Amino acid sequence: MKDNPYRCLVVDDDDALRTAVVKALERAEYSPLGSHSAEDALELLEAHPGIEVILSDIHMDGADGVALLEQVRTKYPETAMIMLTAISDIDVAVKCLQLGAFDYLAKPFQLEELSARVEKSLERRRLVIENRRYHDHLAELVREQARRIESVYLEAIQSLVHALEAKDEYTYGHSARVSEYSRWIASDMGLDAGQMALLDLGAELHDAGKIGIKESILLKPARLTEEEYEHIKTHPVIGERILRPLLGDAPAILQVVRSHHERVDGGGFPDGLIGDEIPLLVRIVTVADTFDAMTTGRPYRPGLSAERAFEEFERCKGTQFDPDVVDSFLSAAVSRSFPIKTPEKIKHFLPETLSPQPIPQPPS
Repeated sequence: MKDNPYRCLVVDDDDALRTAVVKALERAEYSPLGSHSAEDALELLEAHPGIEVILSDIHMDGADGVALLEQVRTKYPETAMIMLTAISDIDVAVKCLQLGAFDYLAKPFQLEELSARVEKSLERRRLVIENRRYHDHLAELVREQARRIESVYLEAIQSLVHALEAKDEYTYGHSARVSEYSRWIASDMGLDAGQMALLDLGAELHDAGKIGIKESILLKPARLTEEEYEHIKTHPVIGERILRPLLGDAPAILQVVRSHHERVDGGGFPDGLIGDEIPLLVRIVTVADTFDAMTTGRPYRPGLSAERAFEEFERCKGTQFDPDVVDSFLSAAVSRSFPIKTPEKIKHFLPETLSPQPIPQPPS
């Protein structure tokens, strides 16, 4: 006997023929089982996983061999099927080959031929499995290479964003701070780890579109003109366009990039979204982004204290900002020391024992 005999299943409602085929396979040192119907065969396949070859009659009581073939191709794609058919059913046998059968034997057949056909089907099965595994491995290598390329490109975009921020002492570290504030809010709101990861990257990349904005406008040491402001308002759409080829399977991040200047009252840009039309992750980043913008000084105006910033949030809750997000930001603030740029404590909002800490400073 073979050390590891191949397992076969013979399906035929003709008891005499089924028994003869089983015995012939045993003599050829296979390990066969017999079944009298398609329904019984499916039960045996479930009870005996790993059967390599099925020999099935086409015409049987109940479900026929064609129906069994379709089930096997779906549930057990690595199992080879040989159809047993009468001469008059050759057209049906050809149809079975088109459906995925490996071979067919026309009745009456010589039992001596059986072993050769089974051996041929097993060899084909081996080649099909090896080919599938090769292509699966190749596809995984391609996917891994694509992931590496995307990762490098994404890191390059992040580096560009940070490089743009570093050119201006007033915006240096902005994306990192927005990410941190966003995590505080998300933690207070009970977001899960998956949402937190999306939020973190979305906040980090929310201003990626500024890569496409004229540097003279980004670094202008004065208030923007109306025309310049309209130009800078295009950065959310530019950012989404830049990142879509990389993050098409992460729409939540693209939404943060595109919509972080939307307002809950519909007065934002670029799409004028209202209320819950703005995804929660976007509403979180909007509050975090606005807080950092308000508390960061500019050549033409000083930054607000954290206390004044929160007063603005309270005033604009329900119009510009999601009230729940604002409340969660305040809740998170009471247990942390804000890395704000002004020396004032958040008098009315934080315990007096907390003191602000410095934010990262641009390299000298």
